[in-house]
Amino acid sequence: MALSHFPPDADPAEVSDHLRRFGYAIVDDVADAAAMDRLQAEAMPYIEASDAGRDEYDGRFTRRTGALVARCPTARELVMDPVVVGVVSHFLSHVSAVQLHLTQIISVAPGETRQKLHRDEMAFDFFPFGADYHVQCNTMWALTDFTAANGATHILAGSSGVGDDAALNLPDAQAEMDRGSVLFYDGKVLHGAGANTSSAVRRGVNITYAVGWVRQEENQYLACPPEIARSLDDDLLKMMGYTQGAFALGYVGDQTDPLAALRGGTAKAKTIGTVAEFNDNAREFVADIDDLEHPG
Repeated sequence: MALSHFPPDADPAEVSDHLRRFGYAIVDDVADAAAMDRLQAEAMPYIEASDAGRDEYDGRFTRRTGALVARCPTARELVMDPVVVGVVSHFLSHVSAVQLHLTQIISVAPGETRQKLHRDEMAFDFFPFGADYHVQCNTMWALTDFTAANGATHILAGSSGVGDDAALNLPDAQAEMDRGSVLFYDGKVLHGAGANTSSAVRRGVNITYAVGWVRQEENQYLACPPEIARSLDDDLLKMMGYTQGAFALGYVGDQTDPLAALRGGTAKAKTIGTVAEFNDNAREFVADIDDLEHPG
């Protein structure tokens, strides 16, 4: 089974709709070779200093290198790439705010075995999110070509809303793609890195996004020190979480806006939605509970 690919100028809504239906989408040639070269050069000292995985799940021949916003200026471009942000924003349009969840280069060396299939939503303490509620949107940028031989990611398309037993009967395909292309996949789809039977390292840049009200997998406030964060532009900082994650989540001290606090200001945090809308929603929630408890 071959997985579907989209051109870099595809409508983000079309890509998002395919992602929602099948749990994945591949967009080809989003970044050029120069950007990939810069990122690899920036990251190599950190990759070489990263330890291999601790077990077969992490990969005993796999290195995971994070804190990319602080360490690699080119990674900031990938985080805010218009194609990616367009797809992610459409896919997670059911929430008030979207935030950066994780930045990590995954280097799969020759000899690595196939990773166990898994769903990334398990990170949220195995909370049973509804089948139609998506809490994250993931990307894997091909820093090297992704091939079947070097461990391209396995995807069980259509497994997002299906139980494990039934999902394991779905066709298994690998996300083969050229360097600079991007694999999108949701938090529910069964997937895992492939075995690397080639003679070269397979490198992917795993940048993931989540709804604004959950805890980030990678703590962006510590992974990127304040002295570096203050040098970044506001849009990137807001994506990193320097904004309110919902109606009243994420302010500092006396309801100071987190971006203002980082910059040394005292501006009040803005509400996402009005107080009246919040109160209306609260009243509707209470009424629904009352109807359940006192039917008729």
